[in-house]
Amino acid sequence: MCNFNSLFGQEIPRKEIIVIDLGHGGVDSGAIGVYGVREMDVTLGVARGILRWNHTLLDGKYDIYLTRYTDTLISLDDRSRLAKALCADVFVSLHCNHAENPETKGMEVFVHGTPHNHSKGSLALGRSILNEVAWNLGIKQRSIESAHFQVLREVHTCASVLAEIAFLSHQDEVGYLSKGRNIRAILLGIDNYKNLEL
Repeated sequence: MCNFNSLFGQEIPRKEIIVIDLGHGGVDSGAIGVYGVREMDVTLGVARGILRWNHTLLDGKYDIYLTRYTDTLISLDDRSRLAKALCADVFVSLHCNHAENPETKGMEVFVHGTPHNHSKGSLALGRSILNEVAWNLGIKQRSIESAHFQVLREVHTCASVLAEIAFLSHQDEVGYLSKGRNIRAILLGIDNYKNLEL
């Protein structure tokens, strides 16, 4: 049971909890892009940036937890278990795409294909992240698709999405990631979604 907002009968304001899941790690490098950029390194850098922006841009508005803080491999079971144990309000799994065609670009988001209590919230979260990235950076919105990825299937206690944030095979998009430009947009997309809920 998730009840962290009372202590000795006193009501304690509870911050919204966001879990950022970093795809791959350790022996699993994920996709390898131009310049040898590795997916597991990109997701770690993006997640660390989200932590920083939460404090500098949003004044620590959210309690944000990462599924890993270093270059290590975390099981899929443990990723979803963490989100449920923390009673997360939002779960975002970060990944990067790769294509044979170096011109293929854009961001796409996946939600779990089986309806659950937070299906509408997951769709709204996905739209908000896509819109923020497109409006601020001009990155192409590819689509929101349904999928049966394990982390989405098991994290059904909150709005949850898996975001393929860019194509590592596209030179410009790797540049965006290396400069941290779309990191803030991802966090603002989450924030916009939470503000719409109020």
